[in-house]
Amino acid sequence: MKLATLCYVKSNKQTLMLHRIKKANDMHAGKWNGLGGKLHPGETPEACAIREIYEESGLRVTNPRLHGIITFPAFSQNEDWYCFLFTATEFTGSLIDSPEGVLAWVDDDKLLGLNLWPGDRIFIPWLANEAFFSAKFEYVNGELVDYDVVFY
Repeated sequence: MKLATLCYVKSNKQTLMLHRIKKANDMHAGKWNGLGGKLHPGETPEACAIREIYEESGLRVTNPRLHGIITFPAFSQNEDWYCFLFTATEFTGSLIDSPEGVLAWVDDDKLLGLNLWPGDRIFIPWLANEAFFSAKFEYVNGELVDYDVVFY
């Protein structure tokens, strides 16, 4: 089981996205993604989101907002991934040349037109809602085969 964060940094009706085109053997190769990564032992999801955003972008976020949790059964190497989804609107710093890919501020109305994982097109709009969610997205060979969600 893997625990991870995924955070969408937002400013002026734009979202900071990462085009995953730099790392060899990247399971996200060619896709656009928010920022985030795996939790370190003993690390809270909030601390992980803050750390990963800094490592991947050079931005120091404060007060990330948790919107929900997504379970991805057998997503990578037959391991389940549990992902905490955040947005962040408060940050300082300047963008760096990310080791993960190419960073770009994308207009919010253009997000769903990017090369995203199919499930991302479903859950990204949920981040604008007030309701907290718990969802499960099932992929087989990179294809979304089913999902369900509960809003609280």
